[in-house]
Amino acid sequence: MTTNPTTTGPVATAALHIGIVACSAEGAALCYRTLCAEGSQRMGPHAHPEISLHTHSLADYVVCLSNQDLAGVGALMLSSADKLARAGADLLICPDNTIHQAWGHVLPRSPLPWLHIAEEVALQAAARGFRRIGILGTRWLVDSEVYPDKLGAQGLQWVRPIEEDRLTLGRIIMDELVYGVFQPESVARLQGIVERLRDAGCDAVVLGCTELPLVLNDGNCALPTLDSTRILARAALSRALSGALSPAP
Repeated sequence: MTTNPTTTGPVATAALHIGIVACSAEGAALCYRTLCAEGSQRMGPHAHPEISLHTHSLADYVVCLSNQDLAGVGALMLSSADKLARAGADLLICPDNTIHQAWGHVLPRSPLPWLHIAEEVALQAAARGFRRIGILGTRWLVDSEVYPDKLGAQGLQWVRPIEEDRLTLGRIIMDELVYGVFQPESVARLQGIVERLRDAGCDAVVLGCTELPLVLNDGNCALPTLDSTRILARAALSRALSGALSPAP
């Protein structure tokens, strides 16, 4: 227990310590802010679980992704995981969908248990009754099996954007959103991609880049959105408050 300096009463600190393995700044910041803001809603004024964050340079990840070096991506993630374990974290999350491609290189050697962002999104999609999900994200993510595997495990169908839209998504994400640049004309292009996924029979769309929720939401899209950043943060918050941990790998 710790003492709140503004009161004479104790503040509960039984929640697990969350470690954030960050990749891009804007997505990681949104995840961190969500943990803090929604923590206070569930734990009381100003309260949230203990949180530590570590990130290597985004450029290091981009080099590995561009070279299709998933072992290199995994090594970066594990380096962050080891640092967070030494900082006292109890569980890990990564608010970056794309680098979950390296999951197979990470989990067997991880010092701590993780939550998988796409698995949490798929569980949420199934719980909300969606059946056919459009996948938005970087070109690396959209071309991968990260979401098809997890959505398929929940009995859900999935649709990738057409080639031209994949290129547009990748450019807007990597040239604008990761830098915190939000151009109205780019948002309109993203909305057009969602409209085409609706026309392809989708009943929801996953915001499979952690920066996308900064510009897209249920209010400005043609389809309901599955906000991967906040879904992951909320799942981590629930796990931290429940104290439930999977066995360490």
